[in-house]
Amino acid sequence: MVPTPPPPPPVISVAHSALLAIDATRNGDLLELHVKHAGNNVPIDGQNVTVSVDGKNQTVTPEPEGTFALSTKDLPGDGERQLDIVVGHDGIREILTGKITLPKASSVAGDLWHDHQQMAWWVLNIGVVLVAVMAFSRRSSKAAAKEESEKDDE
Repeated sequence: MVPTPPPPPPVISVAHSALLAIDATRNGDLLELHVKHAGNNVPIDGQNVTVSVDGKNQTVTPEPEGTFALSTKDLPGDGERQLDIVVGHDGIREILTGKITLPKASSVAGDLWHDHQQMAWWVLNIGVVLVAVMAFSRRSSKAAAKEESEKDDE
């Protein structure tokens, strides 16, 4: 049986102008910005793109077909962010501004720690129940033994 591939990430509209449209997709710790001509959706062929997030310049990595990768793992916090994107194309420079909501950053170490904490709580709860059952069982067996010894004394 062939496994079903995961669905593609949702496309987020970031900004547009009369000449350009910028969409984004999340891919792990990357925000992939897709810069296209607005009229025909053809990716730009320029490599001259700079991005700032909340006023701070960020490093973007050019990828094929008008895509630029922005790492989000080093961005502090989460929530709505303002992106200012400067695109040099066709002999002009455009500044496009948009807002995007970044989800809370997760780390593998944090996820593992949370999973281990949850497992520890389960083990602790099961241990408490087992100790209570053993204590109740001993108390019941002592009471039964005491009744037997009282019957034997009569």
